[in-house]
Amino acid sequence: MNGDPIDGPALLLAAAKASVGPQLLPDLVDHVQAHLGPRLDEYRRRYELVHESDDACLFLVEADHWETIDEHVELERRERDAVERAHEEHLRRLGDSLGRSEEFETALEIRTCVVVGKNVE
Repeated sequence: MNGDPIDGPALLLAAAKASVGPQLLPDLVDHVQAHLGPRLDEYRRRYELVHESDDACLFLVEADHWETIDEHVELERRERDAVERAHEEHLRRLGDSLGRSEEFETALEIRTCVVVGKNVE
């Protein structure tokens, strides 16, 4: 378990800001990805795709979307918050590298992000 498709620096930053240890966060992300991966087509139909790579698709979703995900994956609140933060940090880091930081930050003021891995088993 390694936290794919969230990049390592985003995981470290999210773990530092959350009350979840850095050794646990990759496993939590993997647990959530096991739920999200099979729903990629559903996300493509329902949500705004803001970036796609060979490994993952990044979607903007409603602000309370993580509560809905939590109904299916059953995380403690602090674990859910840490995973959500990891997804948002991944989007921010991507925004920096693509020159879209301002666009993504503005989007995160009213929505949140979900990174759905393409290669999740």
